[in-house]
Amino acid sequence: MTYDRFLDLAGNWAAILTAVVAVFAYGNYRWDRRSKRRRLEEHLRREKGMGHDDGQRSIQHLMAYLGMSEKDVLEAAFASKVVERRTRRDDQGFASILLFEFDDGENETNRGRVGKSRF
Repeated sequence: MTYDRFLDLAGNWAAILTAVVAVFAYGNYRWDRRSKRRRLEEHLRREKGMGHDDGQRSIQHLMAYLGMSEKDVLEAAFASKVVERRTRRDDQGFASILLFEFDDGENETNRGRVGKSRF
């Protein structure tokens, strides 16, 4: 086997291996995002189902209970189709806190809302 042939073969294997590693890394990334989204949805579903309150939870609450960073909680919440975003206002009328609540689309007030896909 000549040196040129060996380099050609090694280059082909490197290209194949790079593609396999990239596909695996992308799959792992997507699985991690899906897992975090589902954990968030399930936690909010349980909190709302307990019936003690309306089920709205702050980012700090979700970070503490789910063990996720603020970035992870926000990404999961904004990627979800069943997590509603709400704000609580301060005395001056400005939004002071961002709250998240599970909403499976059962109530009629949110039907047809722009930006919320319903499949």
